[in-house]
Amino acid sequence: MKKIILALALFNFAFGQSQTDQKLYDIIDAVSEERLKNDVKTLADFGTRHTLSDTISDTRGIGAARRWIKGQFDNISKDCDNCLEVFYQQDLVEKGRNQRIVKDVMVVNVVAIQRGTKYPNRFIIMSGDIDSRVSDPADYTSDSPGANDNASGMAGAIETARVLSKYKFESSIIYVGLSGEEQGLFGGQGLAKYAQDNNWDIVGILNNDMIGNITGVDGVIDNRTFRIFSEPVPANEGERARRARRFYGGEVDGISRQLARYVHKTVKTYMPEMNPMMVYRLDRFGRGGHHRPFNDVGFAGIRIMEAHENYTQQHQDIRTEDGINYGDTFEHVNFPYCKKLTAVNAINLASIASAPPSPKNVGIGGIVQPSAKFSWDKVDGAVGYKIYWRDTTSPTWDNSRYVGDVSEYTLDGIVVDNFFFGVAAVGKDGHESVVVFPNKIIR
Repeated sequence: MKKIILALALFNFAFGQSQTDQKLYDIIDAVSEERLKNDVKTLADFGTRHTLSDTISDTRGIGAARRWIKGQFDNISKDCDNCLEVFYQQDLVEKGRNQRIVKDVMVVNVVAIQRGTKYPNRFIIMSGDIDSRVSDPADYTSDSPGANDNASGMAGAIETARVLSKYKFESSIIYVGLSGEEQGLFGGQGLAKYAQDNNWDIVGILNNDMIGNITGVDGVIDNRTFRIFSEPVPANEGERARRARRFYGGEVDGISRQLARYVHKTVKTYMPEMNPMMVYRLDRFGRGGHHRPFNDVGFAGIRIMEAHENYTQQHQDIRTEDGINYGDTFEHVNFPYCKKLTAVNAINLASIASAPPSPKNVGIGGIVQPSAKFSWDKVDGAVGYKIYWRDTTSPTWDNSRYVGDVSEYTLDGIVVDNFFFGVAAVGKDGHESVVVFPNKIIR
């Protein structure tokens, strides 16, 4: 039977059909709106989760919040036979580091690792932010419920852990609550350095920051569209890569952009009712998020968030002025939408963690020839490879060909000058790696 299933899968690949996995549909259905609602309410009820707030109280402040989050991960782990490694990762940030650090503070992240069965040191990460703030970023005592920003993203990470912990994956998944975001992205900086120090092989991070609002300050109400922010090329790339791009292209084909395209493709396949909007920008104009520290050191990272923000509910003292209720409070969160974006994360984590690693040393050639040539190093666990191509002005991979279990291939009749190309590895269940843009020239 397994041989028949594999043969059918290869037939579908060969004819360019997209294969789906029932497991991902089951994951979508398993995400609970009610649990998300309860978790956001609990986080908002801590009063404030400001990074510099109370750490002693059991009912108020960031200390109580992070202990509760760790408790949730611990409970999830108990339910899956201790399948999660749950721990605090922390760094001291001293007073004066910037204007928002008005006293020494230990920035503490809550990390839960679900180890992969085959690639335990290969990670795909989902993050939410623990901390919140009001109008004055240094005000760490006033009520700051942070229901949407960012209890919604934190609740999404916890709920995703609940759902995915019921499954086993070849690669590892990390669910994390990051602190210090509003004070200068310190939690992300700390975890990114921790990843480097421990030689983690990171596929990428899906940073969820505000996934619960559908009513924009511009009057638009939209419960289907969400944004995927991604930078074009790695921030730490060398001069050689920059020079090569001038002649061979790739200005919008860095590793974070490929991760964004992966999310777009997975959502269009499994949740076609949703409208993923890729935004060609690191983050919102002049603003930042917790994927950036990972980008800064060369890891792929994207931000997933609502499409229409309401600024009266962000970074605001709780008050009423001119009939407008200001403040990031619980009643403004739309939980059916929060469920959808949580599911977006869950299926992408599951797909990437089920896929083989991306091929390395992807080469491209075909100068002054009526064909495009490719080569790559095979990866363990791949049953074959798929070549993707698109018009140079297209944001998504629009064409593909499954080429089998080979390490080189020539696309006849396709002029290399007119398209951009990439290669993905394909696993036995149809899950594909993130596409790799060619990084060397072959003759």
